[in-house]
Amino acid sequence: MKRTIIFCAALLALLGSTVSAQGAAPVIDAGDTAWMIVATAFVLMMSIPGLALFYGGLVRRKNVLNIFMQVFIIVAVISIEWVVCGYSLSFGSSSGFLAPYIGGLDWAFLNNIKLSDLSPYFISHSQTALDGSAVGTIPHVVFIMFQGMFAVITPALIIGAFAERINFKGFLLFTLLWSVFVYNPVAHWVWSGDGWLYKLGALDFAGGTVVHINAGIAAIVMAIMLGKRRDYKGHAIPPHNITYVVIGAAMLWVGWFGFNAGSGLAADGLAGNALMVTHIAAAAAALTWALLDWFIDKRPTVVGISTGAVGGLVAITPAAGFVGIPGALVIGIAVSLVCFVMVAYVKPKLGYDDSLDAFGVHGIGGILGAILTGVLATPVVQSAYSGAIYGNFHQLWIQLLATLATIVFSGVGTIVLFKIVEKTVGIRASDKHEAIGLDETQHGETAYTNFD
Repeated sequence: MKRTIIFCAALLALLGSTVSAQGAAPVIDAGDTAWMIVATAFVLMMSIPGLALFYGGLVRRKNVLNIFMQVFIIVAVISIEWVVCGYSLSFGSSSGFLAPYIGGLDWAFLNNIKLSDLSPYFISHSQTALDGSAVGTIPHVVFIMFQGMFAVITPALIIGAFAERINFKGFLLFTLLWSVFVYNPVAHWVWSGDGWLYKLGALDFAGGTVVHINAGIAAIVMAIMLGKRRDYKGHAIPPHNITYVVIGAAMLWVGWFGFNAGSGLAADGLAGNALMVTHIAAAAAALTWALLDWFIDKRPTVVGISTGAVGGLVAITPAAGFVGIPGALVIGIAVSLVCFVMVAYVKPKLGYDDSLDAFGVHGIGGILGAILTGVLATPVVQSAYSGAIYGNFHQLWIQLLATLATIVFSGVGTIVLFKIVEKTVGIRASDKHEAIGLDETQHGETAYTNFD
């Protein structure tokens, strides 16, 4: 009798714990959340001060504050745009034929989102909500902030193509329009569960198409439509402060760990792999560019190794969650070889003025990285994904389609928005303002003061 009572009690306890587990509300994972907050701060550091210093050092001293101001105001304006409508358009849902192409406005001003809500987007870790839907392990607002930093840095990358010759009013209007009508739709295509490229199976772990191809194509369109700087002679104008360039590149390298490793949305092995391959690709690319400088121009340059590192970071971005060390090495070496040729030979040959090589590094690096993801993706990292090297040529085809679609949409959208801004507020700085410098003519300030 005693044994029977004990057995029944144990059975009831087991049944009770099972029911409790099935009915348990999903909870925030403190480790995942802490990591994602840190990753968000890392990605913000990529824009200010990282990109501002990197680009600011590459221009002439009369335009350095203009670069800082452009990056800084993008952080302010696009952060506001993001919570007003950008997040909802990028990750929200719409109805009818628009659903695969753009989100609705249900989350405008972050309406209907509570602090206790968990992210509806996840990669590694998920749990089942009481309504049966799958949710992530971090707060929804943390995911919104993390993605907001991507929305900030993408238009900031375009600055490198039109540096030193755009008026501030036209720049600001163009940036806002481009973020709403170009960035948000592409983000929805690739990263939203409703997006047509997402459903097709396009792989973009941290922004190869959404960020780098998108910005890189806009950059080359802007460079061509604005025309060359008044004193551009077909070759690079010497940087005014290479120390800034190195500091900025170093901050970008560190910040990129948040960019790529954070895109797993969890503190786990996938984040660790993304961290590792990001570093190795950047190291391989930096070394390759330095060696190219050394062999071709007889001396390795600090600007060269910095540019190479950034190129490696760009190209590994879409692949960081899908490739291992061999893939990272291939991507790092390949991107420096290709981008070096673009910057040193193709740009002078064709004569376009991509001031700081935004297209030559971010556009070309993003294209190469997106395509190589379709070649080198390995099931060792994520068992559900493989590339052409494992016999999955269909993935390579999808990557090519996603790349082409982004190129066409970003290119056409940029042309249309450029024309609108040009016809309304104007966009090219005057010859006089360009000659004096945009720091003084656009902002009434100078970066360096000489004291007698």
